[in-house]
Amino acid sequence: MARKEPLLSALRGEVLRLREAGGPCPDTSPHLAAICQLLESVLRKGLRQPVWGLRRRDYWHCLEQLPQGDGGSRPNLLSISIQRAATCSKVLTAQGRGRCFLRSALQGKGLAVALRQLARSPRLLEFYDPASSILGNEVLLEPFLSLVLVVTEMDFSLDLQNCSFLDESWLLPVCITYETVPCRVLGMVIRYVDGRVFVTEVLPESQAEVDEVVLAGDVLDEINGCSLRNASSGQAGAMVQKLKGQPLSFRVLRWRWHDGEVYEPLLPYLKVLKEKEPRFQLQRRPRRRVERETRKVQGGRLLYNVRYLGRSGVGTFGGKEVLQWAIPAVLERGSAPREVLFDVKETEILVQDKASSKVLFRYLYPEISCVGRRRESSRLFAFCVVSSPESPEGNTFDCLVFASGSEQECEEIIKRIGKGTFYFFRYNYSKMWSTKNCYSMPPHARSNNCFC
Repeated sequence: MARKEPLLSALRGEVLRLREAGGPCPDTSPHLAAICQLLESVLRKGLRQPVWGLRRRDYWHCLEQLPQGDGGSRPNLLSISIQRAATCSKVLTAQGRGRCFLRSALQGKGLAVALRQLARSPRLLEFYDPASSILGNEVLLEPFLSLVLVVTEMDFSLDLQNCSFLDESWLLPVCITYETVPCRVLGMVIRYVDGRVFVTEVLPESQAEVDEVVLAGDVLDEINGCSLRNASSGQAGAMVQKLKGQPLSFRVLRWRWHDGEVYEPLLPYLKVLKEKEPRFQLQRRPRRRVERETRKVQGGRLLYNVRYLGRSGVGTFGGKEVLQWAIPAVLERGSAPREVLFDVKETEILVQDKASSKVLFRYLYPEISCVGRRRESSRLFAFCVVSSPESPEGNTFDCLVFASGSEQECEEIIKRIGKGTFYFFRYNYSKMWSTKNCYSMPPHARSNNCFC
């Protein structure tokens, strides 16, 4: 009685799911990696290892020995796939070359021919153990080849150049092409980590920043068709210098995968990169795009996309000194941030809910007693407002805390509020508070709840 083979059952299920999906199978198909892994497992099952020698045998060592010609002048599908895998400069291991071959054979519809020829090879019993393998077992071989024939008849739309991580994983990174005009300085800072060329920074106002394509954390894979896999230190810079004055075309591997998270095979490299450059941070969006998205114009005025973090009562004194403890008090509450539009108008500050445009707060400048930020919280700003002007104990104040998109934006908002209050009360700015960018009303004006 023939034994039941779990690998064939799993492969049959994935093949059926791929057929049900219909259309050409792209790299992003959730079934592609599963089918490739199962094919690889079948090709490795029962593979004999040499008694002598240090090199461990993999299925690629068997495939590369297959006859590649049929006596004609034109290469056949099998020889094309084997030659592509054997000469690929982006894979360095037998595992990577075997995977490169499988992808090429799927794309070129030559997988069934290759595996049938391997099964008929006189050296098959040298490669595979009949007792434990599928390829060496006559009963299991035919159902396997039948499934491979079904897969071979399907259409695949694969980027065969995206193969630089096949040594590590069947999961492929998001790959894009970045083309730019000839320029004297491109503006990308790079770092070599174990043969990979990482972009660690995109310089402000550079050509790379203007193009808004490459992000810090991405990997440079090619320059004008020349592979950077296993590049030595300085190689990428030398290539760019050699091509100076010419249009440049880069193949870039994104640090972010399709699900928005870090591409998993990059994690060990990023850990090493972080150790070498502690200040390195992954860049999620182009800097200029972030700046554009954080600003909105309404009625000719500049609005800011900020987050409202909450408010705290500060008592009967609303001077700049209260911000030192009022901001941490709001943060310790841990309230859910709220996305808002912050509008610094000519006579007032208007805060609207970003989703519904509902007005949350409206404060005239005479109601604002101080505005500022703490040195250690460069993107947070706060201002105090009169909360209970009719209180028996006198005026009481609340502190409202917000988070801006950048330090520069935070400083700009503080200065614009300061100018608005100056317009009303004609006071000079008091000295900056030691925590930087904090303005408050002069002592003789505090009874009137003024700010300048």
